Amino acid sequence: MNQPADHPGAAYVPRKITGPVLMGVVPGQPLAVAHRAAELAFSLGVELVCAYVDVTTYLAEEPDGRVEALPIDPDGIDDDIEGISADLQERLQGALDDAGIRWSFMTLAGDPARALGQLAETRDASVIVVGTRERGLGARLEELLVGSVAVHLTHRQHRPVLVVPLAPHPKAHPKPRRQEGR
Repeated sequence: MNQPADHPGAAYVPRKITGPVLMGVVPGQPLAVAHRAAELAFSLGVELVCAYVDVTTYLAEEPDGRVEALPIDPDGIDDDIEGISADLQERLQGALDDAGIRWSFMTLAGDPARALGQLAETRDASVIVVGTRERGLGARLEELLVGSVAVHLTHRQHRPVLVVPLAPHPKAHPKPRRQEGR
């Protein structure tokens, strides 16, 4: 007798993970995030998809059906998005080319959590990997204003999210004092 998979008495049968590992990339991100994502992709035998989300652009559908990335502020500072993307791809290439995995890089537009979630859905990603933020006033202010990408991802889609922590701040874990006289 077949029972629905969500029925309390149904036997769980795991499926083989075949979807890629999706990693969110930002400028200045420590390579530790790419290394963890590569290790996961290697262990699962799947591709690593690296995606940079340009937050200064948004996607707009043209009358002919094309979707184009347009700047949020057309009169604003002309950031070199192609240059940023090329630099990120070059840095990843140096870190991943000899890793023994298939990997790719792409640039997306808009809200990072939404863009990564949509790409994960499109590519049927098995997991999304992101890094934590650097410490400092600027990072705290940004998180206060736009929130954590990892938190938004966990609330907006159904895939697991792996958050790779950066090195802890030295003051967070003080060194133990040596005991003298023993």
